[in-house]
Amino acid sequence: MTNTLLPAAGSGWASGDLIAGALVCLALLMAGLLVVVWRLAGARGQEGDESAARSDLLEAGLRDLARHQSETAGRVQAMAEVLAQRQSDMARAVSERLDSTSYRLGESFNTAARATHESLTTLAERLAMVERAEKSLSDLSSQVMSLRETLANKQARGAFGQARMEAIVSDGLPRDSFAFQYTLSNGRRPDCVIFLPGDPRPLVVDAKFPLEAVTAFREAQSAEARKAAGNRLAQDMMKHVNDVAERYLLPGETQDVAIIFVPSESVHAELHEHFDAVIQRAYRARVILVSPSLLMLAIQVVQAIAKDARMREQADAIRREVGLLVEDVARLRERVGDLSKHFALVGDDVSRVLVSADKIARRGLRLEQLDFTPAPPPSGVAAPGPVE
Repeated sequence: MTNTLLPAAGSGWASGDLIAGALVCLALLMAGLLVVVWRLAGARGQEGDESAARSDLLEAGLRDLARHQSETAGRVQAMAEVLAQRQSDMARAVSERLDSTSYRLGESFNTAARATHESLTTLAERLAMVERAEKSLSDLSSQVMSLRETLANKQARGAFGQARMEAIVSDGLPRDSFAFQYTLSNGRRPDCVIFLPGDPRPLVVDAKFPLEAVTAFREAQSAEARKAAGNRLAQDMMKHVNDVAERYLLPGETQDVAIIFVPSESVHAELHEHFDAVIQRAYRARVILVSPSLLMLAIQVVQAIAKDARMREQADAIRREVGLLVEDVARLRERVGDLSKHFALVGDDVSRVLVSADKIARRGLRLEQLDFTPAPPPSGVAAPGPVE
């Protein structure tokens, strides 16, 4: 609508300029005619009859001029009305265009506001999640640092390994099957001893481990540093294995093997992966390195052995109890036989009671029917004698 109206409005403005020009020309023409009339009027007295004829011609020209002026005024009025209509159409088109533009701008602003609000809400939620994750990471970092500080301290690390080992042993064995800080005949006090069924010699468990060498081996940056750390780890491990073998393997007093508890599965796996020679030398020294899962497996084996030993110890008592149970079953069989006899006697009494009930029912039926003739005795039953 706007594109069709704007050219029309432009043409309206051009017609207005033409009308104004026409009016100016008309005004100039009228002024010229008035001058001519004035000159003709001045010369009328001198010319006589010729002026009268000219006056008639002049009047006719004036009438024509008035008629043309009236027509021009009508055209000017029509053109003014057309111009006003064009201006009104252009104003309405501009208003509609402005309204449409304002509506689209408002919708765009509302859509942008909603999208911005949703984006800000999502961003706030993600920031909250990031904040929670950052807090969790901070807590985890503090816990890791605390664990690292604990493992860096030898005494604290020993207490950590001791606590894990004690928890595994305490949860898996009866209280009388183990002892912590048990004193041997040579004055040594291993971290834990486990008593096997039927054998007075305890199994020794040591919970200390040289972690500094493992840390240096893991954190080595170059091949030379890694090789040096590996040599140090092998030396520290063999020294600890030899110390355990010398202190806790006492012939006739302890078991033939001892256990070194490694409190980390990853450290245990790394030793088996990179230091197989150390593991073999420890095995030949009758010292076994176990991880928490292997210690749990050993505890379960000890549980099975203890259960089997207790069953063997109680075999005689079980046989005795089974014999008494058989006697009780035989006695129960005899008493059930006696009870069966009583039930047979009770059955005979019940059959006699039923016969008497049938007689009473028949007698009552005859009384109801006023039948006083003696009833025939049942088959196999003698007729009753006279009642005295």
